[in-house]
Order: sequence, then C-alpha cells, then structure tokens
Amino acid sequence: MPFKKNHKPIYALDFDGVICDSAIETGMTGWKASQTIWQDMPKTNPPKKIIDDFRKVRPFLETGYEAILIIRLLQQGIAVDELSKNYPQKIATLINKEQLNTEQLKQLFGTTRDHWINQSPQEWLSMNPLFSGIMQRLEALTDRTWYIITTKQKRFVAQILHNYQINLKEQRIYGMETKQSKQETLIELSARHLNQKIIFIEDYLPTLINISKNPQLENIQLQLADWGYNTHNDRDNAQHYPIEIITRSQFIA
Repeated sequence: MPFKKNHKPIYALDFDGVICDSAIETGMTGWKASQTIWQDMPKTNPPKKIIDDFRKVRPFLETGYEAILIIRLLQQGIAVDELSKNYPQKIATLINKEQLNTEQLKQLFGTTRDHWINQSPQEWLSMNPLFSGIMQRLEALTDRTWYIITTKQKRFVAQILHNYQINLKEQRIYGMETKQSKQETLIELSARHLNQKIIFIEDYLPTLINISKNPQLENIQLQLADWGYNTHNDRDNAQHYPIEIITRSQFIA
C-alpha cells in the first residue's frame, strides 16, 4: 500500500529505554523493595556500583518486579557477567529458594514506587532523566502526530513528560492500562492512519521481532534504539530481521 506523498512519518515510541533513562529509578525502587524482604539489606541508599551494575543487567529485565531480584543478587555478590549469562535460571532459583510469589513481588514493587512518589516526588522525578537530546527532539515533534506505546503505567509517563514540559495529549499515550499488546496498538494506529508511514522505535529486540512476523504490520518501519537497554548480541541479531538499528544522533537529527 503506497504512502501518502508529502506526509511526514508518524512516530510511535517506546518510553523506557527510548525516551526515558529509567534504569536508575527502577534499580532504586528494587533496592527499596528488597529492604522489606531481606532484613540483612543495608538500610541506606544503594552503593553507586550496585546501580551501575544494575544498568548492565537491565537489558534482560522483562517486568519491573524483577529489579528486586536483580538488586538482591548483585548485593549478594553475584558478578554481572554471571547474572547476564544465566539470567532466567538465576532469577528462578532465587524465587524458589526464598519461596517468593511473583504476584506479591509485583504488588510490592508498585507500592514501593508509589510510596516513594508520595513521599519525595521531586526526587523520584530526578531519577527518571530523559536521554540526552531527546527532549529537544520531542519538542521538535510538537507540530507532528506521535505516540508513546509502553508497558509502563500512563500516569508515570505523564508525570515525567510534564516535568520536562513536553506536551502530549494523554490519549496518545498507550500505557499498561490499555490491556493490549504493542502489536494490537500498532494495528489500531495503522487503521487510524491509513497510507501514512509509521515508524516504531523500541529498545527491546524480542518485541520488534514479534512485530516483524505479523503480516498485518508489514508496513510499520521498525527501529531498534541502540542507546536503550539492549546488548551487542541484540543489535547483531536484529540484522537478521527487517529491523533497522538507529543511533540517538540519527533520531535527534
């Protein structure tokens, strides 16, 4: 299906790892939550090395609550390389060993974050910086149609965008509340913007691979953000699919 001429492409952007560098906040929330589970966790802020190491493991995290487990393993001295190479096994072993419940972990992670926001909203916002240059790029899109498609709750996205004076109508933020996959959201946007080019930028390769296999989405241009939470292996593997690697400088330009 040909695209309309003289129409600028519509951007659909993931949030964490594309717009917002949320690894600091996610790691900090994981640390705060872990203090309520393990009494031997230090009652201080995490050492810088723990957060730096968490960032290196962040590409393997699929759901927020896993930050609690990553932080615990790092605090207990497991090496980043060991955790990265055996991530599913290490997470499952910790859950089984400590007899943890994933639903309870999810609830704990959410309530810990909410408590932090209520107690120190500005501190929480400061832990959610935008990647360098992204704010200016989004400001340049103010006269364009663009969307955010994320598994994060819409209220968090809206708070962070508002903190950086980025105006995006809330109906253009597709968050966790929509209860639909990113593929379903892209199908919806494709139907809404017939014959218009849509570029979807995501930092999590498995999401892009699944989209690339959906014949309903063959007109979506897929880009993997190399500044986000992915690895060299991810970027190498992306070349086997109709997925373009995009650098932050290319996106900003």
